[in-house]
Amino acid sequence: MFYREAGQFKTSYQADNQIFPLRQDRIGVSVLLAAAFVVVPLLASDYAFSAIFIPFLIFSLAALGLNILTGYAGQLSLGSAAFMAVGAFASYNFMLRLPGIPVLLAFVLGGVSAALVGIAFGLPSLRIRGFYLAAATLATQFFVVWCLTKIQWFTNYSSSGVITAQEIVILGQAFNTPVKKYLLTLVVVCLMALLAKNMVRSNVGRSWMAVRDMDVAAEVIGFRLMRTKLLAFAVSSFYCGIAGALYAYAYLGTVEPEAYNLDLSFKILFMIIIGGVGSILGSFLGSAFIVLLPIFLNLVAHGLALPTNVASNLELMVFGALIIFFLIVEPHGLARLWQIAKEKLRLWPFPH
Repeated sequence: MFYREAGQFKTSYQADNQIFPLRQDRIGVSVLLAAAFVVVPLLASDYAFSAIFIPFLIFSLAALGLNILTGYAGQLSLGSAAFMAVGAFASYNFMLRLPGIPVLLAFVLGGVSAALVGIAFGLPSLRIRGFYLAAATLATQFFVVWCLTKIQWFTNYSSSGVITAQEIVILGQAFNTPVKKYLLTLVVVCLMALLAKNMVRSNVGRSWMAVRDMDVAAEVIGFRLMRTKLLAFAVSSFYCGIAGALYAYAYLGTVEPEAYNLDLSFKILFMIIIGGVGSILGSFLGSAFIVLLPIFLNLVAHGLALPTNVASNLELMVFGALIIFFLIVEPHGLARLWQIAKEKLRLWPFPH
């Protein structure tokens, strides 16, 4: 069929090691990016940008950060929303305390602040692992939200704790419409996804996967556990911090601690479980699934005229059932199903 690599000869190691070695994959990604940058801004409505596309991209970036830590480095974390909160509040305070600072620089500094917090709370990973580490990162969630709520300096002494985010202005251009916020978020997510894809294919990514598979053996062959684990926490928290800043400025329009609660951490964890642990593509697939599923369920509940109490709990029931399904049937999630489909397509119609 059309998805074959016959006749595509590699004449150098660089060509063989590129991200998309098949011509069909390169064409498909190019078409997808063209649709995201050109077609969607021309055809989509403001509601679609605000309710679907922007949260999908932001959650994809947060899931990508958690996937780096949990999927590639094997360090279980339940504090993703806390690192997002650090990135959002740090970006807000940098813009507030340093007038004239560029917005993108404030976002980067917010991500760096989240990375520093991630390193501090990643220190227990040197001694504990598994569910004990998850409990330690869960403490991060409660501690960060408590600090942002009780220490009023972070919220600029706001009585309500809810602050209106500053306007996004880049090179004199105000990003104050849904389509402009979407394009800004899309550019940031694409660049960081490309960076993550190259990172996991480098020596850094291989060291993370070695520690994930068996940390004792990795240490024996020369990998430094402390540096490897803390680097994973730092990079993961940086990604979550950038996602948190975009969540506040491009999606919510406000900076508030309650927006980064424990439910958000679990939602991001569900994204990588359903999308695929240890997969860049899985982060995007899981985010799309989690964002689109509630919309679909609301339409179903409305169409079937379900009782209010059933409709309100339908989303939670379906999420729980899907997580159990993927853990039993396909632990590697939607990304693995996509990979299997491509492998079958490459050999069709011959038996697999």
